[in-house]
Amino acid sequence: MSRRPHDAGGKGRAVISVQMIPVPRSVVVAYRDDGPLSKAMGLLVAGQLPPLPPAVAGAFVTAVLLVLGIAGADDFAVFAPAVALLLAGAGSAHRHDGRLDWLAPPILRLTEYGFIASAGFARSVPPVLVVALLGAMAFHHYDTVYRVRQHVYPPPWLATAGLGWDGRMLVVALGGLLDLMTVVFVLLALYLWGLFGWESLTCWLAAPRTPDEAVEPARQD
Repeated sequence: MSRRPHDAGGKGRAVISVQMIPVPRSVVVAYRDDGPLSKAMGLLVAGQLPPLPPAVAGAFVTAVLLVLGIAGADDFAVFAPAVALLLAGAGSAHRHDGRLDWLAPPILRLTEYGFIASAGFARSVPPVLVVALLGAMAFHHYDTVYRVRQHVYPPPWLATAGLGWDGRMLVVALGGLLDLMTVVFVLLALYLWGLFGWESLTCWLAAPRTPDEAVEPARQD
C-alpha cells in the first residue's frame, strides 16, 4: 500500500490517498480468511472443487467432535476438529461464483468460533479471555466485509499474518495439548487485536474519502 498526492477538484489541494488493491469480481473468497494450509489445499485441486460441499462436510464432522467433547481432550485428539475442518480448504481456490457458494464463509466462521469457545470453556479459560479472542476475530471479519463494500480490498499478507481460520484453530489446539490454553488465549488475543487493529486503522486513515477516488472492482476475462 503506497501513498501518493492527489489533486482534488483541480484546486491544487493535496490530500493523502492510497493505491488500493482492486476487488476481484468474486469477493466471496475474501470473506473466507484462509490461512497458508487452507490455501495450499485449494491449490492442490487447482480450484476445481466447489467450496460448499467440503465446507459443510468439515463443519459437520467438527460439530460432531465438539459435541463428543474432543475440545477438552488431553492428547492429540484435540487437533481432530481443526484437522476435520481443513477439508474445507480444498475449496479455497475456487472462484465461489456458484449460487450458494456465499454460504461457505459463514460456515467457516461459525465452526471456528464454536471450536475456540468450546476449547476455552472446556479448559476453564476465563470467559473474558474467550470473549477477547473471539472479539478480535469478529472485528477482523466485520472489517473485511465493510472494506469489500467500499472497494478497499484487504492486503494479501493480512490473512497469512492473521494465521487464517486454520492456523488459529491449530494454535488453540496446540495450547490444549501443552496444557497452556489460558496463556495461548492471552497471547493470541493480544497479537490479533494488535495486528488487525493497527492494519485497519492505518488503512482507513489513508483510504480515499471521495467516491471518485475509490477503487473499482477488477475486470476478469
